Amino acid sequence: MVRGEINIIGLGPGSFNHITLETWDTIKQAKFLLLRTAIHPSVAGLTERGLIFESFDRLYEKFDTFDHVYQAIADAVIEKAKTRGQVVYAVPGSPLVAEKTVEMIISQTQGSDIKVHITPGMSFLEVLYARLRLDPINGVTILDAADLRDIPPNLNTALVITQVFSRQVASNTKLLLMDHYDDEFPVTFVRNLGMADEEITTIPLFELDRQPAIDHLTSVYIPPKPQKAKGFSLDPVVDVMARLRSPGGCVWDIEQTHASLRRYIVEEVYEVLEAIDLADGDKLCEELGDLLLQIIFHARIAEECGIFSMQDVIDQVTEKMVRRHPHVFGNITVRDAAEVIANWEQIKKQEKAGERTHVLDGVPKGLPSLMSAYKLQAKAAKVGFDWDDIGPVWDKVAEELEELRAAACQAGIIAGKQDNNNQNDNNYKNVEAELGDVLFTIVNLARFMGVEPETALNAANKKFMRRFDYIESKVKESGKNWDTFTLNELNWLWNEAKHSQK
Repeated sequence: MVRGEINIIGLGPGSFNHITLETWDTIKQAKFLLLRTAIHPSVAGLTERGLIFESFDRLYEKFDTFDHVYQAIADAVIEKAKTRGQVVYAVPGSPLVAEKTVEMIISQTQGSDIKVHITPGMSFLEVLYARLRLDPINGVTILDAADLRDIPPNLNTALVITQVFSRQVASNTKLLLMDHYDDEFPVTFVRNLGMADEEITTIPLFELDRQPAIDHLTSVYIPPKPQKAKGFSLDPVVDVMARLRSPGGCVWDIEQTHASLRRYIVEEVYEVLEAIDLADGDKLCEELGDLLLQIIFHARIAEECGIFSMQDVIDQVTEKMVRRHPHVFGNITVRDAAEVIANWEQIKKQEKAGERTHVLDGVPKGLPSLMSAYKLQAKAAKVGFDWDDIGPVWDKVAEELEELRAAACQAGIIAGKQDNNNQNDNNYKNVEAELGDVLFTIVNLARFMGVEPETALNAANKKFMRRFDYIESKVKESGKNWDTFTLNELNWLWNEAKHSQK
């Protein structure tokens, strides 16, 4: 059994002439005509023709937010339908274009004994399309000014913003749009569409809130951003990964998680570094591809979980690079590379202000120890916790080595060989601590010399492997066992390897 009926109609974009014949017939037959607002040009035509109506303008003064106003109006319309039986509810424009009260009424009456009927109407969009000669088939996003925080980060359609009803709203709108568009991006200021004094002006975005007349019939049109031509596409490898992870794909790939893939991305990074050290272009191309695949793998897993996509990864790093290079993409000038780095760090500090509250924040916990020490020291140096020159660093290295020697003597390590059974002994732990201090100081020495310690040690490891491989080949050539060679003989082979490889 139907307890009430709500017939929702639209009063058109402005002029009384834009009200459809069906809507006018509904208005004339209405027993109870409710208006969301009487502050609309077509309402004057209703008054001139002797129509009696009730508006909800009083609720705009009663509540602090539009969400509360719209909810109160929706509740009032539904209550009127329950008590009066049949009501006509009229909104500016078209009922289903940027009308939150209509959305709320539809949502709240679903499954109830209140029947809702919607009469099609003309919205301001039809007039806007005609004036700007736009075809909406090319894509248009429509948002209320109160919902601008919902702008998609990668919006590639035109944007129409409604309800820009005051200078304050226009100012807020401008500031939010500047997160997505350049300050001078051309926007179209639209007011009183379809009326004798309609205003359509294209202006730079930063002038939006400086227009002489801004009221409840003001909207803004933002054209789509120019699409940049792409020289290449990641789609093929992205599609391959999607296929591997889909039902019927690869069982191993489907089972992987961010955590299980950690070891592989580290391995791929080191293989890229090896290719760089070898100056092997073909190998570098291959290894960069393997590293890219790991990134796409992680992005695919995240997309499946609804966290982010590969496009988000690309867009975010692109925006970051533009933002951190104002001397290239903005109007800032720099003298040299040092000033570029200083600007980068300042911009990065501003970006991370809410996340990093301590000087040493931002050093990933999973970094290799040498890299971690290097970054910790560099961060401390930025706030003045550093020596002025390298001299005291050499002294500190000597001091820490002496303390290590003393600790080793106390633990009996110098006198004899290390006893692995004493690793839990306090003296042994002291040796471990002092050795850590030596390594930490050596990293500081590397920093003053401008040498990346992780890279230096990696090169030393590879050098050791090359020279030891030489010794091993000579041992095999001799036909003897390792234990038949004395240390002096092996050292002689080491020096021979050192000389030959130079």
